Amino acid sequence: MNPILAGFLFLFPLVMSVTWTLGGAARFLLSEVGKRAGRRPAAASLDIPVSLVIPCFNEARHLASTVGKALAINSRNFEVIAVDDGSTDDTARILADLAKSDPRLRVLSLGVNQGKAAALRAAARVTAHEILICIDGDAYIDADAPAWLAAALAKDSELGAVTGNPRIRNRGTLLGKIQVGEYSAMIGMIKRTQTLFDCLFTLSGVIAGFRKSAVVAVDYWGLDALTEDMDITWRLQRAGWRTTFEPRALVAILTPETLKGLWRQRLRWAMGGAQVMARNVETLWMPAPISLRFLMAEMLLSVAWSYLLVATTLYGLGAFVVTLLSGDTGSLDWGLGSAGLVLAGCGITQMAVGVALDKRYDPEIGSIVAHLIWYPLVFWLLQTATTVVAYPMVAMRRRGLRATWVSPDRGRT
Repeated sequence: MNPILAGFLFLFPLVMSVTWTLGGAARFLLSEVGKRAGRRPAAASLDIPVSLVIPCFNEARHLASTVGKALAINSRNFEVIAVDDGSTDDTARILADLAKSDPRLRVLSLGVNQGKAAALRAAARVTAHEILICIDGDAYIDADAPAWLAAALAKDSELGAVTGNPRIRNRGTLLGKIQVGEYSAMIGMIKRTQTLFDCLFTLSGVIAGFRKSAVVAVDYWGLDALTEDMDITWRLQRAGWRTTFEPRALVAILTPETLKGLWRQRLRWAMGGAQVMARNVETLWMPAPISLRFLMAEMLLSVAWSYLLVATTLYGLGAFVVTLLSGDTGSLDWGLGSAGLVLAGCGITQMAVGVALDKRYDPEIGSIVAHLIWYPLVFWLLQTATTVVAYPMVAMRRRGLRATWVSPDRGRT
C-alpha cells in the first residue's frame, strides 16, 4: 500500500482519539470540578421561566412516564408542551388524559405525521417562555436538568443553545452496555473537546435547551433535515450563536437493543451528517468561525478515512484469496501488527478516561466496565459501514423531501 495512504489510515483515528481524550479531560478539569461543578443548581436558576417541548410519534409505551418526569422538574415557572405528530397508537389519548389532570401540560396535534422538525416548530411558535427545553417522547428528564440548561443560557447572551448529558437506562444486553461506553468515551468526550472551542457538531436531540429568539432568527428546524438536531446546530453556529455542553443536565434514554435497530439508528445519523456536510461544506472557504472550519475538515477526513478503509480491506481480502488459491500461504502475515495494537490501546484508554469522567454523573457505570472493551471495535466498524452506505443514499435523495418519522428506533420497538 502507498505509505501516505497507510499513514493516513493509522494516524487519523490515532490523532482524533488522543485529541478527544486530552480535550475531554482538559474540559473536565477546567469546568466540572471544584465549586464550579456544584451538585445542585443555584436557587435563582429555579425561577428562570422554561418551556419543555416533547415531540411525540407512537410513544404510547413510555409517554406517561416521560410527561410525569417533565411535570416534576425543579422549576417554579414552567410549562410542558407535548406535540402529537400524527401518531397511530394511543399517544393522542394518553396526552389528552394527562392534560386533563395537570393544567401545566398543553397538547398540540398535527393530525398527520409531518416530522419531528415540524412538531418542534409548532411547539416553539406557541411557547410562553424564551428558553425552550426539548426532549424526546421516551426520555426521562432529571428534575434539575432544566435549571442547569436555563442557567447556562441566562448567564451568556451569546449562547444560542446548550445540550445535556444523555444516560442510557436500558443496560440489560451486551449491546446496551457497549453503548453506555460509547456515550461516555465517544459522545461525551467529543462534546467536551468541542466546547473548548465554543462549538458543537450536534446538539443532542434527546435533550437540548434553546434560546427561542435564536431559533426564530435561523428559521427554526429544517423540515427536510434527516437529523433535525444536527441541522439546527449548524444553523445557529453559522449565524454566530455559540453552543455548549452541560454534563449536569441529565436525561435517561432508551437505545437500540438489537443490531437491526442500532444499524437503522446509526444509518439515519450518518445520513444526517452527510446532509449537514453537503449544506455546510462552504464553511471551508466562505466567511465562518474557525471552529466550524475545523469541524467540517474533520468530517471530510472521517468520510475519506471510511471509504479508504473499505477499499483497502476489499483489496486485502482479494489478495488474501489469490494467495490462498496459489498455495503460497507461507507469505501471509497473520499478526495484528503494531499499528493495530496502538489504535486498540488508544481506544481503550479513551474509553477508560471517559468512564472515569462520567462516573460523577452515572455512579453505576463502573459495574459494566468489563463489557466496554468491545467499544472501540464496534464503534469504528459501525461508523465506517454506515458512512459508506449513507452518502450515496443522501446523494440520490430528492431535494426538499420532508423528513418524517417511520418508527422509533430505540429500545425493543
